[in-house]
Amino acid sequence: MKEIFRDRTEAGHLLAEELVKYAGSDEVLVLGLPRGGVPVAFEVARRLHVPLDIFVVRKLGVPGHEEYAFGAIAEGDVSVLDEDVVAELRIPQSMVDGIIDREKQELKRRQLTYRGHETSPRIRGRIILLIDDGVATGSTMTAAVRALRSQQPKHLVVAVPTAPPSSCVKLAEEADEVIALIKPEYFVAVGQWYEDFSQTSDDEVRRLLAEAGHQPARLA
Repeated sequence: MKEIFRDRTEAGHLLAEELVKYAGSDEVLVLGLPRGGVPVAFEVARRLHVPLDIFVVRKLGVPGHEEYAFGAIAEGDVSVLDEDVVAELRIPQSMVDGIIDREKQELKRRQLTYRGHETSPRIRGRIILLIDDGVATGSTMTAAVRALRSQQPKHLVVAVPTAPPSSCVKLAEEADEVIALIKPEYFVAVGQWYEDFSQTSDDEVRRLLAEAGHQPARLA
């Protein structure tokens, strides 16, 4: 296995090879977490010949250190908070509530931007391949998994190019299956495992969904 990915496209190619048993199944739906997870998910869906959609999640960043998450929210009005981080950093409840409200607005904006509506894809009874470009603390992915669980999928797989072992263990308690291609013990940020980790734009997400043949008729 590679020690570093060239870009998200290459990461998606390699991740698809680990998911080949799901190829061509009518039950399978690939969900990418916008924005960075969508280029990876696009390659997986294309190579497995299965539908692609998105699942919107927003990280709750510590004020002044937004890359450090104290939780996340997801479609379906699901919130996951790391109470230990909130307590340790003494983040006031009013600030927590304010951040959640702001991120809920952004979550709604992204749903409308990418889909044109707020209707989520049909999850019940399907095999879900939930994909991001990587996992650090796992709070964002945990929120997504819990939100999807509430919609009763048949089988829920978390698949990412890279994640620390500790996060894989935590996610294994939430998902039916966890796949990570690179699991380094020394893990600072997802971007360190990519040569090109340039930001994915809203336009690129829309383009990839259109190219994948995303149709509102697939939605519940």
